[in-house]
Amino acid sequence: MEEQRTEQVPHQLSEKEDIEKNKGMAILAYIIFLIPLLAAKDSKFAMYHANQGLVLFLLAVVVNVVGGMIPFIGWFIILPLGNLLVIVLAILGIINAAKGETKPLPLIGGFKLLS
Repeated sequence: MEEQRTEQVPHQLSEKEDIEKNKGMAILAYIIFLIPLLAAKDSKFAMYHANQGLVLFLLAVVVNVVGGMIPFIGWFIILPLGNLLVIVLAILGIINAAKGETKPLPLIGGFKLLS
């Protein structure tokens, strides 16, 4: 007799299984947001955190471009405080991902760039 195996495809995984399976990808999204986009594109949990990581990356780019272009105020106020904010938000995102939560980041969490 053959045993029937019921394999679930990634988009049919339950929410808990998805979270447990993709916690690492979700954490990685705050360091390099592109990796979960390529490796876990079927995971709602990983994609949520990839979106948060992308928004955070764009914030970092804006902070560094604007802070670098404005002499003195940009160099000594915008860059340090802006980059500190980016680091704090990244840590909050990593903590949320590690706990298996989909809480939006403060200030920027409402932006949705990825579907």
